[in-house]
Amino acid sequence: MFDFDLNKMLYCIPPEKHSKEDLEKILGEHPEVKFVSLVGIDMSGNDTDEKIPVKAFFDDFEKLMSSGVQTDGSSVVLPNIAVLNNAKVDIIPDKDVNWYVDHNLINIDRQTGLPVGTLRIPSFLIHNDVAEVGSRVVLRNAVRVFEEQLMDTLRQHPYVFENMMIDSVDDIDHLVLTSATELEFWVKTPDDQTDREELSTAQVLKEQYWKRTVGPVRKALESVLILLDHYGFEVEMGHKEVGGVKAKMSNSGNYDHIMEQLEIDWKYSTALQAADNENMIKYIVRDVFRVHGLDVTFAAKPLPGIAGSGEHTHLGVSAKLKNGKPVNLFSPKDMTKDFASPVGLAALMGLMKNYEAVNPFVAPNNDAFNRLKPGYEAPVCVVTSLGHNPSTPSRNRTVLLGLIRDIGNPLATRFELRGPCPTANTYLIVAAAYMAMLDGIKVALENGKTSADLEKSLSKKMGEEDFYLETDRIYRSEENVYDSYTPAERDIYFGRAPRTVWENLCAYEDQDEKIKVLSVGGVMNDVTLKSYRQAMLSRWATELHNRIIPNNMDLIRSTVKLHIDGDCADYDVAYWSRIDKLRNYLGKNTLAEPCLLARIITALDSGDYQTASDLQIEMNDKVEELNYLYMMYKRNLF
Repeated sequence: MFDFDLNKMLYCIPPEKHSKEDLEKILGEHPEVKFVSLVGIDMSGNDTDEKIPVKAFFDDFEKLMSSGVQTDGSSVVLPNIAVLNNAKVDIIPDKDVNWYVDHNLINIDRQTGLPVGTLRIPSFLIHNDVAEVGSRVVLRNAVRVFEEQLMDTLRQHPYVFENMMIDSVDDIDHLVLTSATELEFWVKTPDDQTDREELSTAQVLKEQYWKRTVGPVRKALESVLILLDHYGFEVEMGHKEVGGVKAKMSNSGNYDHIMEQLEIDWKYSTALQAADNENMIKYIVRDVFRVHGLDVTFAAKPLPGIAGSGEHTHLGVSAKLKNGKPVNLFSPKDMTKDFASPVGLAALMGLMKNYEAVNPFVAPNNDAFNRLKPGYEAPVCVVTSLGHNPSTPSRNRTVLLGLIRDIGNPLATRFELRGPCPTANTYLIVAAAYMAMLDGIKVALENGKTSADLEKSLSKKMGEEDFYLETDRIYRSEENVYDSYTPAERDIYFGRAPRTVWENLCAYEDQDEKIKVLSVGGVMNDVTLKSYRQAMLSRWATELHNRIIPNNMDLIRSTVKLHIDGDCADYDVAYWSRIDKLRNYLGKNTLAEPCLLARIITALDSGDYQTASDLQIEMNDKVEELNYLYMMYKRNLF
């Protein structure tokens, strides 16, 4: 699979080996690692990358480890923090997590015969020598605050241990927040286009899901899994997802016309390490598939009307006892009697109640909303599922948040947040989710609630008052929420889901009390929240203005008349009339009235984001209608 010896390569340097002496020894044994890069994560989830020669790194080791390297704040997304006249930002190494080697698979070192490597050091961003900023800082602080405040809450309310697998808070040495993500992505032959109708048919017939991979896709997937295991990520599986079509073999014996959806899963880790792992894994996946001649996209919805890619995020909390034993805080004492412990059910309630504050991190861009639509197994309703009874774990794929449990393995109890997509910022998603969970735990334990009490609260009916959850909402459903409720009923029972980035960001004004849970302990202060909001707003408006609208204009221009007048059916004429009318409404200005696309641009240019958002929704519907009509029109032509 690779033309070099994987066993001779360096992959990971753990925290206990970060001294200068250890590093000099390790890198001295691996001369193929020629560079060091400090990796900071800004508010958009972008990571920094700079090539410091290994020799220069060791020459300035003490300074780099304490003061890092400096970057121009305008080169990272930190709006309202690093502004043009106040842009000093330092990238400071994090000594407490794994450092990974990024291998350039197409640049082989002649001396060793191995790919040239760059040691990537996850780092924190420091503004003006004082303020720690950026996504890794937020997640680190969220973990610290969650662990400290949960321990205090457990001490103050010892009744909770009656239904946990721990006798007392005094048995706990420390808490551990665990997380993992499932990475879905599409691969395709470069510049190859597959008919949407063909993709849709294959999806409905389940022709790809969990099927055997072939050709270059199989080779690339197997290569990725082998390489990830060398890094120590402990891969659990890689497989085909629901989307894709069967690859075709050319006369030369090579496969082309490849377009398939895949998924890779790996073992959980601590919250910050899990986010770092995912960041590195995405690079490995891209690099390996490109070596095999395939493009990779982590877009949530690369093609309209076809299965999108999610990144289900798993969240758990455990305790390491003083005797060394790990115990899951979400598991009840009797797994057959209760779904979860009071801490587990309360955490779930906190995330459900405060989800409007979490959602701006889960769905931060246009790409995310392309996926979050009913009918494609994407969760659009703020609702959870526990299971029909404690002995029957839930596998309801239509809900936002699922309780994952294995009666025979209490350590496996966790939540699966199904909303995130591969382009979202995992650092901030995990941080926001844990802060929302902490709010639910504190309120529930302060009110002395048991597992039975909390299950009853989660199962409350519409209009029923609760000590914590909102009266006019339903929070639990064991049914298929798309089949069992109409769209209007879903909006009433579960709350109307935002349809654009702007509507999502309005939570900062409309849900002030819920947003406050993110700031507990200073995890996300006003400056951080304003910076994130501005970053997402700018990204939404710029992408809509400069990418989505031009792309839709190209689509409009490509929907051309194909039939010949006088040599066609009335069907063709009728469909083309509808198509042409829709094309003009979308993209053709007149002296009397601007087209829809022009009106969106005008609204964005004037800062009228509400109007731009409303018109974007209309544009999306009209473009979808245009695609459908043109498909039906072409289908009737010889």
